[in-house]
Amino acid sequence: MFIGHFGVALAAERAAPRASLGTLFFATQLPDFLWAMLLLANIEHVRIAPGTTRVSPFDFYDYPASHSFLAALAWSALVMICYFMARRYPGGSWLLGLFVLSQWILDFVVHRPDLALWPGGPRVGLGLRNSVVGSVAAELLIFGTGLWIYLAPTKPTDTIGIYGFWSLMIVVFLGWVSSLFAGPPPGITSLAWGGIAMGLTVPWGAWADSYRTMQSQTAVTHPASA
Repeated sequence: MFIGHFGVALAAERAAPRASLGTLFFATQLPDFLWAMLLLANIEHVRIAPGTTRVSPFDFYDYPASHSFLAALAWSALVMICYFMARRYPGGSWLLGLFVLSQWILDFVVHRPDLALWPGGPRVGLGLRNSVVGSVAAELLIFGTGLWIYLAPTKPTDTIGIYGFWSLMIVVFLGWVSSLFAGPPPGITSLAWGGIAMGLTVPWGAWADSYRTMQSQTAVTHPASA
């Protein structure tokens, strides 16, 4: 899943208003960031194999450290502990842990059975990516719902809160659309760097979100560093 993860992060702002949108983007995309770095380090592996599913040309045959269910639980716990130590925000810490785990749950829905329950364990996946209509509809529904949930209680404090936020949403949306039509990447290295480049959404999201506030408040809810 692509923009669906951003949809979860946007909706999560309502549940954890003291956490910045950048932090929530980081949590919901953490396994993918780890996967991209592990690809570059030749620790995890993927094949570019058009036809693997109708939507994705990738055969994810070896990524237990970033995408097994056991690893997802471990990364969730680590994020939860680190965020609590840094911010002393118990509710937000628990929620961030759940948002990290949401990556695996959404991937379980769209991936074919290539997600290991634990390294070397059984592989699962519902395979929604074998349906173009189903996959696209799921992405749009989650992203659109998350965007609506985020926008409903917030308002910009100045033009950065408008243009900074919407430019990010447009970039994310167009990035997803281009992934549907661009075809397979030229190689694994370019695929990995593309995944790492998505990390730019973290500071961008934090920056834009710091210029938005809850409608019931008169000051910015949280600084970009949160």
